[in-house]
Amino acid sequence: MTPRMAQLQALLAEDPKDSFLRYGLALEYSSSGDDVTAANKLKELLAEDEYVPGFLMAGQILHRLDRDAEAVELLRKGIEAARRQGNAHAAGEMEGLLVTLE
Repeated sequence: MTPRMAQLQALLAEDPKDSFLRYGLALEYSSSGDDVTAANKLKELLAEDEYVPGFLMAGQILHRLDRDAEAVELLRKGIEAARRQGNAHAAGEMEGLLVTLE
């Protein structure tokens, strides 16, 4: 466990539903080389909250894990969520990744 993971987990103990902190923890797992845990953390987050940055990151991580079918599914959901939230930039980034996976 990295010091940053410990810090994020301590903050999450105070507010376990904070999407930004949960996203940050998943990124920290990915940065430390644990993409499996990172993907699981992101999927848990996205099951509860349409946190748009999480969709793109989950798609990228799942692709690295050769789990492209899961990546495609999450990217499609993420594009819809981004459009609903008026985030054309994020939708475009996810569309770009989706094209490479299909």
